[in-house]
Amino acid sequence: MKNQTLPLKYYLELKKKLKKGAYALGVVLLLLFAWELFVPCSLAKAPSAVYVVQNGEGNKEIATDLKKLGIVRNSLFFRWYVAISGQYAKLQAGKYSVSSSASVFSLVKKFASGDVIKNRVTVIEGWDAEDISSHLQDIALYKEEDFLKVLQQDFNSQFDFLGDKPKDAGLEGYLFPDTYEVSLRETPEEMVQNILANFDRKLTPDIRKEISSQGKSIFQIITMASMIEKEVGLENDKKIVSGILWKRLASGMPLQVDATINYITGSNSGKVVARNTGVDSPYNTYKYRGLPRGPISNPGMESILASIYPKESDYWYYLSAQSTGKTIFSATFQEHTRAIAKYLRS
Repeated sequence: MKNQTLPLKYYLELKKKLKKGAYALGVVLLLLFAWELFVPCSLAKAPSAVYVVQNGEGNKEIATDLKKLGIVRNSLFFRWYVAISGQYAKLQAGKYSVSSSASVFSLVKKFASGDVIKNRVTVIEGWDAEDISSHLQDIALYKEEDFLKVLQQDFNSQFDFLGDKPKDAGLEGYLFPDTYEVSLRETPEEMVQNILANFDRKLTPDIRKEISSQGKSIFQIITMASMIEKEVGLENDKKIVSGILWKRLASGMPLQVDATINYITGSNSGKVVARNTGVDSPYNTYKYRGLPRGPISNPGMESILASIYPKESDYWYYLSAQSTGKTIFSATFQEHTRAIAKYLRS
């Protein structure tokens, strides 16, 4: 009996030892896996480098490059993890910021989500489409003509606020001034869509309801706001000027907005040469009554709200003093004439 039980006891002890050994090995492999996955190549904070994933490159090329750059310890582990995590087909081309302080887990997540380097592009209040496109070319993001071409596309089906815009009008006025993050692989069309989406958010349901209750269109409001943006800078002055211009419009008086002449001539001086007030253009508010053909700039929220909520006053005229930039208001043409002599001709 003893000779029969010894082999069984030995077998059970061996099985127990093997089980413990397998468990220990599993723990070691798990720790090794965690080390490779979550512990970066450099435990100290390392500087970032720019790495470009070209179209058509897969995990093999990326892993090899990252190993050469010293970003990852083991290129084979990087490839293996991409495969088992199901991220193989999700790695996206683009320009990335990488560092040896980043783990394999975070790097793969970055490549799979397309977390590319982005440019911060600021659209200034009062810029027109030409200003914006010129700036985008200056920072080497897009060619000027490519961006301007996109502005002639029809986005009406994507954004209902464009519904009352004339079909032959571009997107001038709707390119909401703000700071945008634009990836290097983002197309001009995608950037315009993001800008329009921002405008859509800014134009809240309450604002749209108020515009509708006044019997006005969004296009009319933005056109008026675009002139206000170029004419005056202070919020209260904008509201007063808005009241003056809407009052002129209702009375049939020409708006005579200098900024519309500068829009035609492309001048940024702020001054208007008398002979230019006779130029034949649908934007000429000296020659033609009513609103100009469309917006002459891209107004900020302050100007848009001033257009919607004008301030009533006895004033019919205004000008900006050349020395101070202060807006001078007049109730009569005689007062306005004296103000011109005092502030513009002295």
